[in-house]
Amino acid sequence: MSNTKKWFSLNLRNTKTANNDSCGCGKTSGACDSSTNQHNLSDADFDAAVDTSIADETPKDGFGQVFDVQMDRRSAFKKLTASLLIGAGAVSTSCSVIADDDAKEKAQIDWEEQFKGNYKLMTNDEKSATVDRLVRSYQIRTGKTISMSSKNAEEDVLFGYAFNISKCQGYMDCVNACIEENNQDRNSEMQYIRIHEMKDGKGLNFREADDNYYHEVPAEGHFYMGTQCFHCDNPPCVEVCPVQATWREEDGLVVVDYDWCVGCRYCMAACPYDGRRFNWSKPEVPEKEVNHNQHYLGNRLRKKGVMEKCTFCVQRSRAGQNPACVEACPTGARIFGNLLDPESTIRWVLENKKVFRLKEDLGTEPKFWYFMD
Repeated sequence: MSNTKKWFSLNLRNTKTANNDSCGCGKTSGACDSSTNQHNLSDADFDAAVDTSIADETPKDGFGQVFDVQMDRRSAFKKLTASLLIGAGAVSTSCSVIADDDAKEKAQIDWEEQFKGNYKLMTNDEKSATVDRLVRSYQIRTGKTISMSSKNAEEDVLFGYAFNISKCQGYMDCVNACIEENNQDRNSEMQYIRIHEMKDGKGLNFREADDNYYHEVPAEGHFYMGTQCFHCDNPPCVEVCPVQATWREEDGLVVVDYDWCVGCRYCMAACPYDGRRFNWSKPEVPEKEVNHNQHYLGNRLRKKGVMEKCTFCVQRSRAGQNPACVEACPTGARIFGNLLDPESTIRWVLENKKVFRLKEDLGTEPKFWYFMD
């Protein structure tokens, strides 16, 4: 089991060491004037000097974050054009004598959402504000109410997952539960979880595995193995993201800010476990099938052209529940829990079963183990 890690970096700068033979007054000859008033700074000058020295560390608002991201001219033009169109629409709506109050409020929400910052860098108040805007926007558009959480990771929690290959019978109840729980696109039949049907005696041969079987299960002479996002402790997907739209949370969940994602798919290419999905069209979920219990970093409704993935059902796991796939498994093949809790079932499995992880030699440290009875 991997130790918990603190994910931050120190901004160390090279500094020149002062000459020990000089007091720093700047004179190369003659008497030292350090005792005179020439070195005294006014309060205004001192504040200006401090502001200059910490400029790179000053928190940026949403507008600054949006336009300080490195991008090519084409992307920058598209971003600016979209912002101007939203702004023009907001101004037009707010000034219209025929626009109702809901339309004006929706225009204001769109404007504020366009320039919100990266969720990773938001304060708790800013997180609550963007969640409230999204809830209100959905209510205006559909007349329905959703519950969206911005609950942060709890202390002394590190989520992990174990899969019992001996028990999985290939029923795919887990896949269906995941689709419904996480508001996945019905048209493209997107699936975060994949169940691989493999032949006995062939080992873990993913190249010959059948991921789209349509026959009665379990099939004789075969075994079944599930894959999804493994929530690595050292996730390569995070390293390659050019806009920091994906990151590892303190409880081990690797998450995505869908509104910050630019759809470059670098993370998809970097993932050695095929754990990420790209939505080529706007996800369509019939209103009657929408799961209204949502989390900002999890199963909220996504836009077109962003990356999606398993989040261990963050809307459930951070509320003390098992992910939907664990609840739905009819054979008990899936086990989820807190790796830091010595009394948890997953800790018992890791300490008492012969477990293994896929591609351990890559150093990704996935928090997803396999075992057999």
